[in-house]
Amino acid sequence: MADEAEIAGHGAPEASGMPQLDIGTFDNQIFWLVLTLVAIYFVLAKIALPRISAVLAERQGTLTNDLAAAEDLKRQATEAEESYNAALANARAEATKIAQETREEIQAQLQVEIDKADAQIAAQTAEGEARIAEIEAGAVATAEEVARDVAAEIVRALGPGQDVDTAAIDAAVANRVRG
Repeated sequence: MADEAEIAGHGAPEASGMPQLDIGTFDNQIFWLVLTLVAIYFVLAKIALPRISAVLAERQGTLTNDLAAAEDLKRQATEAEESYNAALANARAEATKIAQETREEIQAQLQVEIDKADAQIAAQTAEGEARIAEIEAGAVATAEEVARDVAAEIVRALGPGQDVDTAAIDAAVANRVRG
């Protein structure tokens, strides 16, 4: 049975209550507490905190660099927008200028064609007027000839066997045609 007591108690006499609250072991517990806190302090101070500081500094540097890059990109975007707007304004001005030049060229060509058409119309009008004058002259001559023939026939019909005075008939017809 002694073996069982030794196994159960690990060879130590049994104490009542929790060992952490045993006043006789406070010195030992305080020693290990201080030693553990010092070890934790050195681990944090020499290993963990420098690494955390390095990571924070790296993050701050990255953040600063990213902000600077963002500002630079914003400035470049603003410059690009201004350049685009200037190029767009120049393109619009050039397009307006080209359109105006094209309108002027078309107007000049149109004026040349109108002048050409006016000249053709004037030539055709003159030709038509010449034909009309020719026809009119022909009609007057024909009317005079018909009037002379009719007058001669009337004189012959009124006085059979009389001589027809063609000179008097021609003069009378010419006098009447002139007005």
